[in-house]
Amino acid sequence: MNVRMPVRIVGTGAYVPAGIRDNRHFVDYLDTTEDWIIARTGIRERHVAAANEATSNLAARAAERALQDAGLTANDIDLIVCATATGDHQFPATAAFVQRELGVADIPAFDIGAACAGFLYATVVAGGMVAAGMYRRALVLGAETLTRFADAEDRATVILFGDAAGAAILERSDNPDQSVLYFEMGCDGTRADLIGVAAGGSRLPTSVTTAAERLHFLRMKGREVYKFAVVKMQQLIDHALQVVGLTPADLKLVIPHQSNLRIIESVREKMELPREKVSVNIDRFGNTSAASVIMALDEARRNGTLSRGDHVLMVAIGAGLTWGTMVIRL
Repeated sequence: MNVRMPVRIVGTGAYVPAGIRDNRHFVDYLDTTEDWIIARTGIRERHVAAANEATSNLAARAAERALQDAGLTANDIDLIVCATATGDHQFPATAAFVQRELGVADIPAFDIGAACAGFLYATVVAGGMVAAGMYRRALVLGAETLTRFADAEDRATVILFGDAAGAAILERSDNPDQSVLYFEMGCDGTRADLIGVAAGGSRLPTSVTTAAERLHFLRMKGREVYKFAVVKMQQLIDHALQVVGLTPADLKLVIPHQSNLRIIESVREKMELPREKVSVNIDRFGNTSAASVIMALDEARRNGTLSRGDHVLMVAIGAGLTWGTMVIRL
């Protein structure tokens, strides 16, 4: 089904904290080398939030930059949707703290939990509400402080993650050729145990035992996730292009979730695309989960890679296992 939404992105922004953790940090205490990390993941460094920075703080900074890019103020927004797996608290929603920091009152603000696919989920939810005429303008966020949930003793995961936030402003579009041309979302709950944090929820509440067993840190069955992601991402891209009636050559840019450079390169090679047509920022930021796709879109808009009329395909796979694909024309 060709699912369109008459909405467009009128502004984007991104924020990364000042702290940088390069691969030498891990070599100092883990049984690893810089070359091993780069070969396995493509990551050279990642940004780390300061002690006084929470996910909502990163998201608010990205939001301010998106508003500035769109020529708007916070009072021009009437809906906030934040995608995050690492919110400030279990509740209330991180979006509520972003709303407070931006200084806008009484508008709806809520979170979406779809991990690395979260920004695309949030864009579909917010975009649908804008398209339906419920709201004029939505702020969509993808923000994470994943380094706080990575186990410093787990070499397989601690090297992967960085902290960051991205933001987009959505408005209704009267031009069908400048809008969301296609989107797809999905989830395979039979694979829900492949990525996650075991303790702290209703199934396994916080206790002395869960803390002692380090169950509040992220765990991932990397090999299984890798095999699923390589196949699924290609299927999602092929289907999106078929429905929209485009070829890979018609795309100005493919923006995959930045999970692993080997996955990204596998997809690029199967699509027979030159490297400049596939966005890569994992080397500088690591896996930033819900923030990675919107950060890459913002970077491409600001450095001149993208311009009005370009076709962009975004795709992500996250814990759940969730997935999302979106084709937009700027």
